[in-house]
Amino acid sequence: MAKVLDATGDARAEIEEMRAELARKIAAHAKDEGPMDTTLPGLILSRRTSPSECFCTTYEPELVVFAQGEKRISVGGTTHLCDGSNFLLTSVDLPVESQIIGASRSEPYLALVLKLEMPVVREILSQDELLTPEVSFGVRGMAVGKTPIELLRVCSRLLDLLDTPKDIPFLGSLMQREILYRLLRSPLGRHLRSIATLGEQSNRTARAIGWLRANYDKPLRVEELALVAQMGVSTLHHHFRSLTAMSPLQYQKRLRLHAARVRMLTDGLDAASAAFEVGYESPSQFSREYSRFFGQSPMRDMKSRRLASVGGAGELSV
Repeated sequence: MAKVLDATGDARAEIEEMRAELARKIAAHAKDEGPMDTTLPGLILSRRTSPSECFCTTYEPELVVFAQGEKRISVGGTTHLCDGSNFLLTSVDLPVESQIIGASRSEPYLALVLKLEMPVVREILSQDELLTPEVSFGVRGMAVGKTPIELLRVCSRLLDLLDTPKDIPFLGSLMQREILYRLLRSPLGRHLRSIATLGEQSNRTARAIGWLRANYDKPLRVEELALVAQMGVSTLHHHFRSLTAMSPLQYQKRLRLHAARVRMLTDGLDAASAAFEVGYESPSQFSREYSRFFGQSPMRDMKSRRLASVGGAGELSV
């Protein structure tokens, strides 16, 4: 019994040590506040030394490995609390609300983000007979789990490549494939597997999500969306809500509101112009829905956003 406890304690200590090493490497490369692109395609590092306001963004298919700090992420009616022990897997485009709740100068929020290439996932699935598809009904498009040590190790080695840029063209793709393999072998692998497997209901629903993301400013006709997914209307509604925790109409509305907010903030558009650009026919309806979702009118929200940006508390996307 004592040997079992010792082994468990040793494993936990090894995970803590590897997590601390990953945090040190992220901190060494992410010197500035906020998300930072790297020389490795698809790899983003993020650092934050103070808590943030709640902000809205869209997560693409990606892996987020949290090395230090805490973050709250909400999609639909589900909220995920993530700390340095967690990783987050997103398999479809999802509009989310996000807030960094644990960060300081002495212990900054540190995270690694890797964009996922679904064609590569499919290739791995087709080659490895151990990764046979399983029943995936009810699988969500976002899930959080405890980061296994195998994933921590390969992410740490991936960061080492930033110190040897000449190795990135050859070793970068190999390590990213290993990360995908580790994800597929993890308890959350079914979330990624169901989206990548052609013919799966989740894969068909993902096609509808992709179409809606690209055409959010157009009128929504669920019958046309069902044709994209090659499903019946009721079946699409069921699987869409299962995957995103939203109906297609709610999903479109959030995309429109997010896009309008960005256009007003970055391009200086007034509320009416932004409303028309994202597909609203009525500025008053846009204003009502914006106020319900963001908690204040477009004008008041823009004023507070700009003040926050001047004060260094602008929105972060990672």
